[in-house]
Amino acid sequence: MPTYDYRCGENDRVVEVHHGMSHRVETWGELCDLAGIEPGHTDTFTPVTRLANGGNVVRNSVLKNNQPVGCNPDTCCGGSGCALDS
Repeated sequence: MPTYDYRCGENDRVVEVHHGMSHRVETWGELCDLAGIEPGHTDTFTPVTRLANGGNVVRNSVLKNNQPVGCNPDTCCGGSGCALDS
């Protein structure tokens, strides 16, 4: 199943999820459900935008939130920083 990256404009988080090619994630709540994460303080009806990375690697240095794509800073690499930060 393909991997897609979505950005929430409200909280500037980028989340990586897997879904079929014809499926489009429209809201933060739907994205959180699909990714298995809590929505936090962001309204679940907030729209999200799919990033057009064309399957290429997106470096964390180009992201506004400066986190590796799909990385949860609380759990990534045991919560001690991420090996993808290079």
